[in-house]
Amino acid sequence: MMTRRKVVLYNPQAVFYTMPLALLAVGSALDVERYDVRLIDGRLEQDPVAAVLAEVDDALCLGMTVLTGAPIRDALRVARAAKARRPDLPVIWGGWHASLFAEETLLEPSIDGTVQGQGEETFVELVEAIAGGSWLSIAGTTTRTGNGIQRNPARPLRDANSFPAHNYALLAVERYYKLKGQRQLDYISSTGCYFRCAFCADPFVFKRRWTGLKPERIGEELQALWQRYRFTDLSFQDETFFTYRDRVVAIAEQFLARFATAAGSGRDQAANHSFTWTATLRADQAARLNDEVMALAVRSGLRRVMIGVESGSPEMLAWMKKDITVDQVLAAAQMCARHGIGAIFPFIVGFPGESNESVQASLALVKRLRSMSPQFETPIFYFKPYPGSLITEEVVRQGFRLPQTLDEWADFDFVGSSGPWVSPEKHDQIERFKFYNRFAWGPQTWPRRPLQMVARWRCQRDFYRAPVEKLLVERLKPLPRLS
Repeated sequence: MMTRRKVVLYNPQAVFYTMPLALLAVGSALDVERYDVRLIDGRLEQDPVAAVLAEVDDALCLGMTVLTGAPIRDALRVARAAKARRPDLPVIWGGWHASLFAEETLLEPSIDGTVQGQGEETFVELVEAIAGGSWLSIAGTTTRTGNGIQRNPARPLRDANSFPAHNYALLAVERYYKLKGQRQLDYISSTGCYFRCAFCADPFVFKRRWTGLKPERIGEELQALWQRYRFTDLSFQDETFFTYRDRVVAIAEQFLARFATAAGSGRDQAANHSFTWTATLRADQAARLNDEVMALAVRSGLRRVMIGVESGSPEMLAWMKKDITVDQVLAAAQMCARHGIGAIFPFIVGFPGESNESVQASLALVKRLRSMSPQFETPIFYFKPYPGSLITEEVVRQGFRLPQTLDEWADFDFVGSSGPWVSPEKHDQIERFKFYNRFAWGPQTWPRRPLQMVARWRCQRDFYRAPVEKLLVERLKPLPRLS
């Protein structure tokens, strides 16, 4: 009987609990008859380093997926410990940071190779080559050699349907349910994005390509997963789920056909459906839908969409190559409101050279959207130059210094801080607006009603001076940073 070789995969610590689908994808692509995959998630471990060290003594390699920012710190700690324990162990990084900084990442001595872009096919070939003893020339990878660093040819995006189904048995699914506070399963049905947003790294990594699973396969896989894990909510982690209208219709029909017994009939289908689901939706994609399609999606369980707005200024939308209009955003919001669908509309402010008029246009659109439905959320983030994007390339040319080492990148906060283009006065104004906007609209419960009335009055008049209510609430109960 053939002895299976152990492959250890590690997901670094982070502040969110989305299931590690990237590692699940590459681990599931390996031949189960030949490889024993051990997937360790640092977010689930009391001592992540000890958990990894317990597995590496007889491992063929250690693979990690790493996002830019804070997860790098934990990934470095684990990589360095594993390398100290076993200097001969190949340590491979994949994910966004390794895709964007393929060569720079290898300046860290504890990392031997990086994988760029879609990882399934690349990692299978890489593991096979490591097992065979020579793995320096695999397409889609960058490796350290005796003569320096070798960047191998890129690998084109492959049809998602050519890969095996994800093996969720590699995950402690029930533990994620507990951490999320709901029985929510994460699932990805497509990879890539056709669009060209100048603040996003996706066009750099996937070259504006897209590939998606066929609706029938999605239906089959999710039916099997529901029977095993009994999820009550499904979170599609696609960059652009609504890329093709007919595909969305077919997926919704798959859900209705396969969960017909649980779904009931007529208007009660969504309420009685075995699970609800959430997905990403661009405003221009929503404009190409119609009420019939949206009603079908709701009957199949759709409860919420995420629609990236980024700015309320038409000039800024054009500058960042978002390729949507404010009118499309409002039309999408109206459609969601008509069908009782929740929506998250993220905004970004503080771009280099952004005018006060542009910021005010964004805040005005935030207020308009929030007032349309108590199920709408409008988180506001500050622009930070994400590596690989066109805007970042421009600000670097203008003198902005990106972190130079992995340790510096670990301190790079993309969510909780603003860039040098936001003055302290503007930052204070936006933070005050975010607080009052959070309370101004939404469900009117009695404990919140007095604050809601004050907050709405302030937002309607754009009056945020002397924010005594904010200071009092934050002293009594610090709020999570949701927007």
